[in-house]
Amino acid sequence: MKVYDIFLDRLPKIDLHGFDRESARVMVNDFVNEAYELGYLEILIIHGIGTGIVKEATHEALFRNKKVLDFHICGENVGCTVVKIKQR
Repeated sequence: MKVYDIFLDRLPKIDLHGFDRESARVMVNDFVNEAYELGYLEILIIHGIGTGIVKEATHEALFRNKKVLDFHICGENVGCTVVKIKQR
């Protein structure tokens, strides 16, 4: 376990393994909106690598969500995205 992994463990997270494109999009929006309401400033979305369909849907949803400040692939783990949420 790397030091960075320890800090990621503290973030609220959702795992989208097994979801299709539309279900992933809905779950991402719901998770971001809930995190915003609860006052979280960062969240972690685990979308996996696979064919990239869920990752693409995740990033599209994040790009369109007005409560998202920024997002980026998680360092060495390309199967995760760290999301920064606007403050209420």
